[in-house]
Amino acid sequence: MRLILSGAAATAVTVTATPAYGDMNGPRLPALFGPSTAIVVLGYGLWADGTMRPELIDRLRAGYVSALLSPDAPMIVTGGNPQAGVPEATAMAEWLIAHGIDRSRIHAETQANSTVQNALYSAEVMQDINARSVILVTSADHIARATWDFQAAGIPVVATLTPEEAPLSAESFSSRGE
Repeated sequence: MRLILSGAAATAVTVTATPAYGDMNGPRLPALFGPSTAIVVLGYGLWADGTMRPELIDRLRAGYVSALLSPDAPMIVTGGNPQAGVPEATAMAEWLIAHGIDRSRIHAETQANSTVQNALYSAEVMQDINARSVILVTSADHIARATWDFQAAGIPVVATLTPEEAPLSAESFSSRGE
């Protein structure tokens, strides 16, 4: 499997399966990032009834894959813009939890109403959880501007991931329900 992560400077990382150890079954993948690097998934407007649009679910699938590859990295889901009383980040956190990500890893930032605010408010969350850099997850047509906004907020973006670049198929994850 090959995972392409890009940030301020393009970085290529090759992920290979390693032999299983002891009583563990299947291949083991190395953790790419640890607790000082947060996986930040940017919101995308909810439908009027508070449910998630397909584009947001695609971003979450990419963030989910990143979370699997970096099991010690905290996750920040960011987005306000409530619909039917539900902020984007709350819906996002619930989706991740329903798909098996431990609640303790997820930090919901529910106030941001723009990409600039996503960056500024994520910086505050990062201070609280002692994260120093981010893997930024958003859509391909949004990644350049989002990266710039996070860097302008003083946040080192060490990698980016879009649904189009996700290294694993997320199709099997959708069977658990949206």
